[in-house]
Amino acid sequence: MSNTNSRGADPGPPARSTALTPPADATAPVRHPEAPAPGELLGAHYGHCFGCGGEQPHGLHLAARAEEGVRVTAEFTVRPAHQGAPGLAHGGLLATALDETLGSLNWLLRVIAVTGKLETDFVRPVPVDTVLHLDAEVTAVAGRKIYSTATGRIGGPDGPVAVRAAALFIEVKVDHFIENGRPAEIRAAMADPDRARRARAFEVNP
Repeated sequence: MSNTNSRGADPGPPARSTALTPPADATAPVRHPEAPAPGELLGAHYGHCFGCGGEQPHGLHLAARAEEGVRVTAEFTVRPAHQGAPGLAHGGLLATALDETLGSLNWLLRVIAVTGKLETDFVRPVPVDTVLHLDAEVTAVAGRKIYSTATGRIGGPDGPVAVRAAALFIEVKVDHFIENGRPAEIRAAMADPDRARRARAFEVNP
């Protein structure tokens, strides 16, 4: 669902689809005891990731930081390469920033999970050269399903809301990427000692 409001007024969070509503037996998220400490930068999970990787010249280069509980904050600067309408960030790119931030929450749960569903609401336009501040948290867990929300604000953590999202992530194993990714990239990633170490570190849940 998209809620585009070119006048900049924030109507508040809309009703979410049933798929993004945690079931009655969902439990509160639990931060893993070996999760990155509050205040720690999480770094890129893959150098070529468009969202967080440093090897993508036109990527977001989004930097996420662990916070208390099961929550992360992140920020990125909208550059000319990120335009949709003249001088404004592309809406799909803003959705990518929300998705990347929400995905960073997996570091705190110490699981590997992929996006199952993402609903994004566009509250106001985001100009080029804006620093977008994002805040995301896990709200509930039900089996392999992880429910989370995120908000993006212009200019600072207390700035006006520009975008928000609700998401459902699904926990998977490393095999998901080995079986579905391109073999050359998978081999290169697993040959990198740091990336292989990070992948193994997530294999903590049966």
